[in-house]
Amino acid sequence: MAGKNLLACLHRVNTLQRLSHSTSTYVDKIGNRDVVGFGINGTECYIDRFERPMPAIRFKENTPDVMALREKEKGDWKKLSIHEKKELYRASFCQTLAEMDAPTGEWKSVIGLSAIGVAIGLWLFIYFRLFVYPPLPESFNEENRVAQMKRMLALEMNPVEGISSKKNRVKLGLDPYPK
Repeated sequence: MAGKNLLACLHRVNTLQRLSHSTSTYVDKIGNRDVVGFGINGTECYIDRFERPMPAIRFKENTPDVMALREKEKGDWKKLSIHEKKELYRASFCQTLAEMDAPTGEWKSVIGLSAIGVAIGLWLFIYFRLFVYPPLPESFNEENRVAQMKRMLALEMNPVEGISSKKNRVKLGLDPYPK
């Protein structure tokens, strides 16, 4: 059963590949926009990227005003006004390289959301510490820990030899040299 399903899927994929290779993928226009380049991996799409500054299609659709400017640009560029040059540029591109490089201020929202997350975490920690967790056992008090250490040394539990063992015995008020 699984083998038949696998063969059917492979047959469908093979058929689709043959159909896609038999048709031409080059198109002169997309909608009412001109294809002017190869694009990313041969796809005709518009993306403003530093890595690929020349997109595959123009940004705006061809309108009568833009077409008139395109006819005018075929002549002398000195006859075009600055406004007309900007309109031609904006018909082909959405942003300039300077506009792509301009800061967006996104870092402010990232830092703000991070601060909110840290604040929520701290409030949850305080809430759990006060209302959820039981109080710490008495063995966590300093005097109980010292008493437990004295008892462990007196019973010689996990004996440590050398200078450090003598230091702990002196610090706890025990004889550094047991008999």
